[in-house]
Amino acid sequence: MKFINKLTIIAASVLALGATSVSADKLDKVISKGKIKCGVVLDFPPMGYRDAKNKPAGFDVEYCKDLAKSLGVKLELKSMSFAQRIPALNSGKVDVVIGSTSDTLERAKSAGFTMPYFVFKLQALVKKDSGIKEFKDLKGKKVTAALSTTPETEFMKNVKALGWDEDNYFSSKSENDTHLALSQGKADAIITTDTTIAELLKLPKYKDYVAGPFIPGFDDFVSIIVKRTEFGMINYLNLFIHQQVRSGRYAELNKQFYGNSPVRKLTVDGIYY
Repeated sequence: MKFINKLTIIAASVLALGATSVSADKLDKVISKGKIKCGVVLDFPPMGYRDAKNKPAGFDVEYCKDLAKSLGVKLELKSMSFAQRIPALNSGKVDVVIGSTSDTLERAKSAGFTMPYFVFKLQALVKKDSGIKEFKDLKGKKVTAALSTTPETEFMKNVKALGWDEDNYFSSKSENDTHLALSQGKADAIITTDTTIAELLKLPKYKDYVAGPFIPGFDDFVSIIVKRTEFGMINYLNLFIHQQVRSGRYAELNKQFYGNSPVRKLTVDGIYY
């Protein structure tokens, strides 16, 4: 009988170990592996870009570094376009994406979202002599935004709601392609974030351009994303974002990349994430 009891205990232990192995999520695997693969978008300054030495830099890059440090693991940065973010996650090319991903319900069907870690306004960039002063002035103009981005979807929502001709809009493959379309005269305006426009206007080649109208009534909250089922990692990342704010690191990076602009609040009135 004692022998049978011992076998029962051993079998239960084996099953418990098996269950632990099966339930181990991305957080356990990253810590065990000692490395995290973090996806970033590097044509979206100052959130992500390449510096004068062609090294990845920006707010999102620093968050990747901070995350790796908090986990006590090495960091492997993976550059990608906006359209590649969720496919890269679901194919296993990256463990996490810190790439200014807007928290839409449609995307949440394919990826797991944390609480917001940053917030943008969406705005047009136009030539000074374009005559585009208000959002209504974009009617009939050639407009572009990066494919599969919130600037694209929010602009098109307004186009449809206002009954404008959709033929004047075209998608660009990447953020850099929108800049090229504008400089080559293929577009009268691009739709992107207010922060990106502020950075572009610092460059000599944009001396003839100006920040145009905002997309009305919209705040673009962005989240860190992982695979939809990685609840352990999502819980850790939510606490990580809390700690970034509470420790002052969020404000420090805001000053580093946005100068004296006010620190952006990550909450919505009446809602706590």
